[in-house]
Amino acid sequence: MTSGSRTVAVRRAVSSADADAAAGVWLRSFAAALPTVVRPRSDDEVHAYFRHVLVPLRETWVAEIPDGDVVGVMVLEGEELAQLYLAPDWRGRGLGDRFVTLAKERSPGGLSLWTFQVNAPAHRFYERHGFTAVERTDGDGNEEREPDVRYVWRP
Repeated sequence: MTSGSRTVAVRRAVSSADADAAAGVWLRSFAAALPTVVRPRSDDEVHAYFRHVLVPLRETWVAEIPDGDVVGVMVLEGEELAQLYLAPDWRGRGLGDRFVTLAKERSPGGLSLWTFQVNAPAHRFYERHGFTAVERTDGDGNEEREPDVRYVWRP
C-alpha cells in the first residue's frame, strides 16, 4: 500500500461487487468516524441499498487500490454530495481531496451536502474545500435522528 492517493484509481462503480465493496467501506468508516451515532439500518440493509439503489441509480464512484480493494466511496445526486466515506486507514492521504475535486468538476454550478454536527473532522474538511455551513437542524429530518449541518459550495 502506498502512503498517498496517486496510485489509487477513482472510477464509477458498475457492479454488485463494487456495491458490496463500497458498502463495506461505508460501514467501516461510519463505525470509526461516528461511534456515537445510531445506525437505523442493519449491515445487510446497507449492502442492499448500495446494490439496488446507489450503484445502479446514482452517480457512485469508488477508489480502488492496485490490489483491487476499494478504499473509498462517493455518491453524487445532482448537485448533492450524498456520500463520501473513506476506509479508516485511508484518511489523511489526499483521497478525500480527490473525491471533492471530482465532485466539483461533475457539478461546476455548486454542491450541497449534509453532515452530522458531531463530525467535527468533516466540518474542517469541507470548510477547507470552500463549503459554508448554511443550516443546522435538530436531526428530525434524518433517519438517525442526529443533529446535522447542511453545507454549500458555490464557485
